[in-house]
Amino acid sequence: MKKPEKYMEQAPVLENSLLAPGVFRIVVKAPKIAADCLPGQFVMVRLTSFADPLLRRPLSIAGADPETGMITLICRIVGHGSEMLSTVKVNTLLDIMGPLGRGFALECERPLLVGGGIGLAPLLFVAEYCCPKPVEVLAGGRTCDELFWAKLFSDTCHAVHVTTDDGSLGICGTCAEALPEVLKNGNYDMILTCGPRPMMQRVAAEGAKLGIRTQVSLEEHMACGLGACRSCTCSASGGGTRQVCKDGPVFWAEEVEWA
Repeated sequence: MKKPEKYMEQAPVLENSLLAPGVFRIVVKAPKIAADCLPGQFVMVRLTSFADPLLRRPLSIAGADPETGMITLICRIVGHGSEMLSTVKVNTLLDIMGPLGRGFALECERPLLVGGGIGLAPLLFVAEYCCPKPVEVLAGGRTCDELFWAKLFSDTCHAVHVTTDDGSLGICGTCAEALPEVLKNGNYDMILTCGPRPMMQRVAAEGAKLGIRTQVSLEEHMACGLGACRSCTCSASGGGTRQVCKDGPVFWAEEVEWA
């Protein structure tokens, strides 16, 4: 598979909409990135008209259309930078670098996607990319208000399984707790997961019991996104460390030292 190039694009904002309290979707036109990106990769974003915040923000690519040149980003407001990004107007130019990192290996015929919260964003791109294969997703949130994701996955997934911590929608509990029952009813050949680290560890363990290989997308703080600053290192199961931005963010579960 051809390794995607890295580009710097001045990308106009085509849409900035609120999906739920504190979560927004931005669609930008970045034709070079859209043509080369793969599911699981990310971009580094900065507002071109401000020096504050100085550092770019890493955002998973939630969708891409090579024909129109559009890429979709979904972000949760967690700090100053993401709050500023949530207020940008249509036609504002964003300084975007990407595609970055290692994406998912998608040599599978019946994948199960498992995600919690904003970790579902890169899995949207996986579902879009794999369609019309029989992709299924297990999506978890704290309450029904966080499960707007079910509608986003409905067009590309064969089945959408939903869990909420409070039982207000779907199965009561976390997606990791619901996973064993879901695995009983599907002939999956791969699991792809993104979300809280403890959740991904449990997902990988359940997959291993059934001999299903699992890929995990790690979430770490990143400063440069290129592997230069080494701020996003993680421990590897074979010893030493790996850089999430460069060697990942996607790893095979057995590559990660979970303890």
